[in-house]
Amino acid sequence: NLLKAHGIAENTLVFFCSDNGAANRYEGLFDSSGPLRGRKRDMYEGGIRTPMIAWMPGSVPANKVSDYPWYFPDVLPTLAAVAGAEAPKDLDGMDISPVLFGENMPVSDRFLYWEFHEKGFDQAVRWKNWKAVRHGLDGKLELYNLTDDPTETNDVSRKNKKIIKTIETYLAEARSPSIYWPAGKAAPRD
Repeated sequence: NLLKAHGIAENTLVFFCSDNGAANRYEGLFDSSGPLRGRKRDMYEGGIRTPMIAWMPGSVPANKVSDYPWYFPDVLPTLAAVAGAEAPKDLDGMDISPVLFGENMPVSDRFLYWEFHEKGFDQAVRWKNWKAVRHGLDGKLELYNLTDDPTETNDVSRKNKKIIKTIETYLAEARSPSIYWPAGKAAPRD
């Protein structure tokens, strides 16, 4: 209402979102992650998949839902595009503003990558409808088909060796060693 009162609502893009899933699941009380596996600090969908609301009257269609997969590295190039600026080169993210403005945009063939360092080291990769999770740098990749199994209950890695190989190849170059973010052994799972 304040943006409208100042006459700047049509020139202001508002995002309301979270960078991770629920801190606790509160089973039976709030069901914070719904049917999704995991919570904050997990690489499963309950830990990283979150809703995001975008609002910009006259530009972002009201009451429209999109399931286009994107993540926080996409925020900078998207905001740059909306502002008419050029994003820095060599970013992991991409401009998804056409999706925000209600246009159809083909789903990218790119990899989405996450890692988490608290209590050990975990990685997750999303590629197309596939999601891989690894605990520790040397851990075995778990693989889930998010179209058929959004709750990540059926590890299909043994049946999809080609997909695993593609993701392993990507992971071999996805991460650069860092003294600030050292990769350690996987933490014991709950």
